[in-house]
Amino acid sequence: MPASSHRLSGQKAGLKLDRVCIAIQGQKLCEVDLAVGAGEIATLMGPSGVGKSSLLAYVCGTLAHGFDVTGHVFLNGTQIDNLPPQDRHVGILFQDDLLFPHLSVGGNLAFALPAHVRGRDARRDAVEQALATANLAGFADRDPATLSGGQRARVAVMRVLLSQPSALLLDEPFSKLDATLRDQFRRFVFDQARQQALPTLMVTHDPDDAAATGGAILTLTGQNNDVAEPG
Repeated sequence: MPASSHRLSGQKAGLKLDRVCIAIQGQKLCEVDLAVGAGEIATLMGPSGVGKSSLLAYVCGTLAHGFDVTGHVFLNGTQIDNLPPQDRHVGILFQDDLLFPHLSVGGNLAFALPAHVRGRDARRDAVEQALATANLAGFADRDPATLSGGQRARVAVMRVLLSQPSALLLDEPFSKLDATLRDQFRRFVFDQARQQALPTLMVTHDPDDAAATGGAILTLTGQNNDVAEPG
């Protein structure tokens, strides 16, 4: 652990945003104090421009220069906001699947495997298992361009999960799907997050997405943020 890191006293397993405030050019976008337990799914809502996606970018370490940020992010009790993105073990799923067009479906999945998964057989088995989980057995050699939107979405989420994250961020990943496919894919993603005990933080504009989580809903307004607890 880097010398500048520390642990949040009493923090249980999960993701903690400890009074994180994001501002730009002196204007505060949002201020969040939120804990998401292992296997829980919390939601960030609010109008465009209040810093929802910027907050996710700060958590995973990709926030662009020019923002002023105070507060800290803890994962399983350890501070991560001072670590490079690759050392945070945070996976993120976007509304675009971002599959590599020059790689097969299997190649896209294998790309995400951690370095400790070694050997051709072990890596192939991990890919095949992921495809089976996504009901895409036998798709390893397929060109991503030949897949339907729903199939591409499932490959994208399995690629994130194969990287073995300790937390999951969802940046409107369901917004481009039709209503029926959206519901199916949403249940698939949430089931995977719960089964793998991943603290999950989702940005959405859709109240149905938020309601389906069964978790806390934080509405960002740019000034005061209101948290609605589940139940």
